[in-house]
Amino acid sequence: MKNDSLIKATSISKNNIKTGADNYTAYLPLLKGKKIGIVTNQTGILSDKTHLVDFLLAKGIAIKTIFAPEHGFRGTADAGEHVVDGKDLKTGLPIISLYGDNKKPKPEQLAGIDILVFDLQDVGARFYTYISSLHYIMEACAENNIPLLILDRPNPNITIIDGPVLEATFTSFVGMHPIPLLHGMTIGEYAKMINGEKWLKNGIQCKLTVIPCLNYNRKMDYSLPIKPSPNLPNDQAVNLYASLCLFEGTNVSVGRGTEKQFQIYGSPYLPKSDFSFIPKPNLGAQNPTYNGVICYGEDLSTNPRVNQLELKWLIKAYQSTNDKSKFFNPFFTKLAGTKKLQQQIESGIPEKEIRESWKEGLQQFKKMRVKYLIY
Repeated sequence: MKNDSLIKATSISKNNIKTGADNYTAYLPLLKGKKIGIVTNQTGILSDKTHLVDFLLAKGIAIKTIFAPEHGFRGTADAGEHVVDGKDLKTGLPIISLYGDNKKPKPEQLAGIDILVFDLQDVGARFYTYISSLHYIMEACAENNIPLLILDRPNPNITIIDGPVLEATFTSFVGMHPIPLLHGMTIGEYAKMINGEKWLKNGIQCKLTVIPCLNYNRKMDYSLPIKPSPNLPNDQAVNLYASLCLFEGTNVSVGRGTEKQFQIYGSPYLPKSDFSFIPKPNLGAQNPTYNGVICYGEDLSTNPRVNQLELKWLIKAYQSTNDKSKFFNPFFTKLAGTKKLQQQIESGIPEKEIRESWKEGLQQFKKMRVKYLIY
């Protein structure tokens, strides 16, 4: 049974990408007269920077509850920080956190909701947890017979499909599905795939409607209008995120606690060089790795845009660290979704050969995803 639908584009204006949120003539009629729950954060904005919650309230839509993912509704919490439930000061609406102990809305939290709206800006990486929140939202909707409406947004890394495919043994909140590290899909397409491949518990499916972006295709660059999370401050960080995030499973800092998060890397255990930085507490990193300690490494903030998962910096850092036995930590395997990558790097396997080992999995994934593509 095909249990999802795609609302067709309703209006077109040349050379002007409109997100699903901006395609409001397609979804407002579906929300009129209904009590809605909304899964969003600071990225849920329209092109004029109005927040979706404010826009819907102004249109007379009855919002009952806001559900917020990792980093909270306003997007200011540290990565991995426990976000508590609360109230939005601007609107007075209750906020339920979907990060920490409660990753999936409970039946009582969904009581009285007619339809759930989902609007989050993804960056196309398997371990970026907004797609994990999407999984649990879809599961809760399916179990409680609540339709889900997704307002789609472009993927800034849509041209990159790369990395090892996650092995089921290593499933976690930073990797829930058998996909490569970079999946090259929008969040709307990804939701269709979760449904179609029956990845939800017991193979259930939710009633899914995707409101597409307008004037958008896979060859278009997309610059995010707002930080998707506190430590992805600009397009460069978003582009390098998947490649540098693997360092989070090592003793190397990715610049949390600086102004160049995910654009630099370094540690006290790498050779002294011309480039160094000292992490200090800041928004999104209240207690950064190597707080107050000088780290040596590399500045990639002006590096040309990458179009693959880059391993060269990880391999270089491993080869030059002063104690290889302390380089990797257990989180690396969760991020990589396989034990093989760490083993390959430790064994000195050339990068070309490592990439070759991903080939079959990537081909199978590309074949599978075709039927879920919208653009």
